[in-house]
Amino acid sequence: MGHWVLAQRTVSPTFSVVPLGVKGGLDEGNLSAYLVAPAGSSSYVCLDAGTVYSGVEKAVARKVFAGPATEVIRNTIKAYLISHAHLDHVTGLLLNATDDSPKSIYGLSDCLKTIQNDYFNWRTWPNFGSSGAPPALRKYQLRSLSPGQETAIENTDLSLQTFVLSHGKPYQSAAFLLRSKQSYLLYLGDTGADAVEKAPQLRNLWQAIQPLVKAGQLKAIFIETSYANAQPPAQLFGHLTPALLMQEMTALSQLTGAAALRGLPVVITHIKPTAGNEATIKKQLTEANSLQLKLIFPEQGRLLQF
Repeated sequence: MGHWVLAQRTVSPTFSVVPLGVKGGLDEGNLSAYLVAPAGSSSYVCLDAGTVYSGVEKAVARKVFAGPATEVIRNTIKAYLISHAHLDHVTGLLLNATDDSPKSIYGLSDCLKTIQNDYFNWRTWPNFGSSGAPPALRKYQLRSLSPGQETAIENTDLSLQTFVLSHGKPYQSAAFLLRSKQSYLLYLGDTGADAVEKAPQLRNLWQAIQPLVKAGQLKAIFIETSYANAQPPAQLFGHLTPALLMQEMTALSQLTGAAALRGLPVVITHIKPTAGNEATIKKQLTEANSLQLKLIFPEQGRLLQF
């Protein structure tokens, strides 16, 4: 049965994903950002936007898009979904705003308030938002998301549900559950483990998605692993290690049954590119993968299909 499920996941892709940035800091040309569209569609949403232009250039070089990069950004990205407003998740959006086309930015209300008040304020950056310091240029409509409520994403065939994550108390991040017809893709912004954060946010998320995992409708999970296992808990700053990630995947498996997770694509995001960290994280994840997840380490500009 496990082989049949894996085959079904790979025969007919339902989502196309183009990583524009995959790192968790340091490398300013390769920070968290992922374009997602239904398979066969050219209408993408951008999940976080740490790096945009450099990532699109890489995708053009790999023949994923025809280019030029400025036209891809203007015409192909239909909306931004921002998990939280830390600079490594929004810098690409800010830097490209001058040449971008009008579109919406979706996020939790606190995230949007930070973007509007702390970035789009004419001191940090021109006010490309729809309120705040005058004149508001209104290029971007900031659309607040209500956790758990399904929202259609304008100018796409995608809808989403949003879940609150804990990113080093009291800071919040968000997870986005994207739906295309009856298929789903789950993207988590930065998140700490429930045991470290002393919060049930991931448990609540796993309970919400477990029917989709059991039914084979969840096509991939994008989740961060920023630090290797040696990182002290007091210095995680709301992030995961390989051990903590596998602890959370085990919690999910207890809801779904272990068989439902075999072969499930789990895309590892936000690895900190400090010396030796990436190799150590990959080794620790691979050695701890008793659930037989399909671990994927994305590359900037290289197309993924699920």
